[in-house]
Amino acid sequence: MRNRLRVLRAERRWSQAELGERVGVSRQAINAVETSKHDPSLTLAFALAEAFDLKIEDVFDPKGEPD
Repeated sequence: MRNRLRVLRAERRWSQAELGERVGVSRQAINAVETSKHDPSLTLAFALAEAFDLKIEDVFDPKGEPD
């Protein structure tokens, strides 16, 4: 699954740790999702989209190939 987390974080100048704090997970969890080593739960995917004030489909593309 392709995602835009790295780009969205960079636009806001957030670290992985800061994003993790905002959504209630560890920096390592953010890294795993960001690098497509782990697909997020639906709850986490929605929380991440909400953190960026976006729709879930604006953050994640389930048909896209990982970077």
